[in-house]
Amino acid sequence: MSSIEVQQFTYRHGDVELAGYMAQPSRYPRAGILIVPTIAGPTKLMHDRARWLASLGYSAMVCDLYGKGHVENIREARQLADALRADAEYYRDRLRCALAELRTRSKLANNRLAAIGYCMGGEAVLEMARGGEDIALVVSFHGLLATPLPAKRGTIKARILVCHGRADPLVPPKQVREFLEEMDLAGADCHMHVYTGVLHGFTDVSSNSRSMDAVRYNASADRQSKAAMLSMFDELFENKKTPDQY
Repeated sequence: MSSIEVQQFTYRHGDVELAGYMAQPSRYPRAGILIVPTIAGPTKLMHDRARWLASLGYSAMVCDLYGKGHVENIREARQLADALRADAEYYRDRLRCALAELRTRSKLANNRLAAIGYCMGGEAVLEMARGGEDIALVVSFHGLLATPLPAKRGTIKARILVCHGRADPLVPPKQVREFLEEMDLAGADCHMHVYTGVLHGFTDVSSNSRSMDAVRYNASADRQSKAAMLSMFDELFENKKTPDQY
């Protein structure tokens, strides 16, 4: 088994300096995975997930949404998020910049890429798909599903996996219905996994320590959503030779 290499670096989106964190195997990765964090920005948990994916053979990069690093104050985080979301095309371009950085810094000898995101990051990867990014897959974990720029038919190239808590008050049933209608009209290849009784933030153990009624960790939904993601990875990236295997 190859060792894991970790890099911390800065990259730019226009005049905004952003912080990146990458973990990847020392030999050729199976694919490159962009990790888009929650509204709080990159945290230790996101870095842990990058190293976990690297241990499974993937090149994983945690991107930065605001250029502020981890934002502990939720009010400040919401203000930063609202400012970024105010221009949907600019928002998508910031994510596109992160994807380009992953391509540049990873050891990939191919173009097999996916993007996964949590909470706001889940919303973000869906925006990447709607924007027509040429990647294999996006995975949204407890992400918001609404958008100011619905996908047009034929624009979505990525396959989509959405892992959603049915009891999430931030994503009411109407938003779910409208999202599925949007995906149908766009002709998207979209899978949605719904976990009954599960709230927002179900993949983060620290959700239980937050004084927010909408947020709660759920061990089963966390485990099952991870398994669904890895199953999709296997479907898309398994049994494809790396250069040293030819």
